[in-house]
Formats: sequence, structure tokens, C-alpha cells
Amino acid sequence: MNSLSTGKPKIKISFNSPVVLWFAILCLISLILSYVTKGYTNQLLFSVYRSSLLDPFTYVRFFGHVLGHADMEHYLSNMMFLLVVGPLLEEKYGSKSLLFVILSTAFVTGVLNFILFPNIQLLGASGVVFAFILLSSFTSLKQGEIPLTFILVAFLYIGEQILDGIMVEDNISNFAHILGGVCGSVLGYLLNRNKLSVQCATQPFYDVNQSRPMYDPAQNSNNNYNTYY
Repeated sequence: MNSLSTGKPKIKISFNSPVVLWFAILCLISLILSYVTKGYTNQLLFSVYRSSLLDPFTYVRFFGHVLGHADMEHYLSNMMFLLVVGPLLEEKYGSKSLLFVILSTAFVTGVLNFILFPNIQLLGASGVVFAFILLSSFTSLKQGEIPLTFILVAFLYIGEQILDGIMVEDNISNFAHILGGVCGSVLGYLLNRNKLSVQCATQPFYDVNQSRPMYDPAQNSNNNYNTYY
């Protein structure tokens, strides 16, 4: 005699946003490695600064700098934004597009920091976060229209970064924040207008969290860089 099951449905944890979750996990691993090695791995792999083009790690750092963080406070401030906004964007645009956005943002901010700021050492996912924020404002884009939400977000976030860059002296890379926002804006527009899912995506942005320098030049005579997040 068969019996009907009256038990409650089982609840399971789903890995709902693989790109965003793996990105957060890799950032955490790089932070742990930085603590264990007293900043050496951040210096070697997870920050970008002017170095020899003959050094193969230079090209790794063009992408790897978005995984590095100065400390737990820096990491958490970025991940809170990333884990709230990222899964919604990954669901809308797809995992491949969002990965392309992260890699594009990392490369653009890394290369331009390398070229324009020879004494600045940049690390952190803030550029990606700013890209996500600007990209999210394009979710309701229609043909021939620019969402008012995008205009407001761009004005508030990018305007604030420009003012901070002029008025405030700290270790926050306002340039990376602005550039991340620009990447998110451009790729968000292209993704929505052309309905691409793989080759048109870019979005980074930077957190506005201020914390201490990851690598203290006073403790390392070979490092003449100012570290920015």
C-alpha cells in the first residue's frame, strides 16, 4: 500500500550567482593570503602599479588588482555592495556578460592607472562595484530613452567622486571609482541597446570606504608607491 508524503518541501541552499560568488570567494582568499604573507601577495599579484613590462606579473596585476584588499574592512565594504547588486545583474545579463564586465573594468582601470599614475598602487574591487551600480541603473532602458535613474545615479556617484578628488586628501582612488562608473555606463547602454549577452559588458566601481594603506612604504624601502583603494 502506497502512502502519500505529507512532509514539508525541502529547502536547500543554491549557488544562485556563480560569477559574483566566486569573485567574492577569490577576493577573500587573496585577503587571507595577504595576511599570511604580510602583504607580499598583494604586492606581487593583487595590486597594480608602474613596473617593468618585461615582468610577466605586470600583466597578471592588470586584472588581479580587483581581487586584492587592504584589510577586512575594505573587503566587507566592497562585498556588501557586490553581493546585493551583482546577483540581480547576473540574472539579467547572464554569467558570461557579467564576467566580461568584471574583466573589462579590471583591465581598463589597471592599464590606465599603470600609465597615468606611476606612483600610485591600486587595489580593490571598488571599480567593479561602481560599474555594477551604474549598470544597474540601465535595467529599464527603452529604445530612444535614457532612464532618469541613470542620470541621477551618475550625477550623485560620479559627482561625489570628482568633488572628493578635489577637496579630500585620502587613500581612496577616486579616479578608479569614476572610471568604473564610466565603464558600467557605456557597457550598460550597449548591453541594453543591442541586447548582447557576452561581448558587450563592462562595469566597475569603487567603494568609498577609507582604510589604512595595505603596504607601508616606510616598512619596505623598495616600495615607493602610494596605495589607493
